Amino acid sequence: DCERCQCHGEDKRTAILYTLLSQNLHRSPAHHRCLCHQRRTVCLRTPHVTCQAASNVLVKTVSFMKNLPSFHLLPREDQLLLLDSCWVPLFLLGLVQEMVTFEVMETPAPSMLKKILLDGQSKQQEPERTQPTLAAVQRLQCCLNTFWSLDLSPKEYAYLKGAILFNPDVPGLRASLYIASLQREAQRALQEVLQPLHPEDQGRFARILLIASTLKSISPTLITDLFFRPVIGNADIVELIAEMLYEITGRQLAP
Repeated sequence: DCERCQCHGEDKRTAILYTLLSQNLHRSPAHHRCLCHQRRTVCLRTPHVTCQAASNVLVKTVSFMKNLPSFHLLPREDQLLLLDSCWVPLFLLGLVQEMVTFEVMETPAPSMLKKILLDGQSKQQEPERTQPTLAAVQRLQCCLNTFWSLDLSPKEYAYLKGAILFNPDVPGLRASLYIASLQREAQRALQEVLQPLHPEDQGRFARILLIASTLKSISPTLITDLFFRPVIGNADIVELIAEMLYEITGRQLAP
């Protein structure tokens, strides 16, 4: 698709009016509208509905961590490191469990006249926010669809979340050995649940862990820009989650 992208075409015709009006317009490659599959930017088709559903899932994700006594026994520094590392896969599991679906559409392009008229003002403003690409969103939806095909039970979700949260490989952990034991305990509990539920599927445990590992490939930036940036603006999503976890403020995520 990229080979056919108009952004890289050799036969580029520039309108005379555009040339005259944009003589003083500072352009960069980021401002060019690309039509190829990899670079095409998208946004939620129904942001109010989807962001509300995503916020509800995030609240439930934080509640899951709040209700784990073993998590609160960890040093506060380790809790924050695990939170920063694991909130995205835990949130994505929540989307799967709550059956949250969403559609995207191509990001509307700002008119060239608006760019030109606002050029002088934009120099003093902060740079434009990044937008999710169609390719990145399709990879995300592929991960979600793969998990839906597993048809996990509530207990499977719970123990899998524990195995993801207690990740001893996160750099900087003080209690990594204890966290490793918690992960083994969660994985053992998951395996024990699988035996009576799926006695004929001996490979289900390994398949679940393998598919769960793909969630780590989803960028936190993508999740933040797609589901939460319309709600929180420029705020740091991890700081907001930490506030929710420790109830530092009464601020709520809501569109």
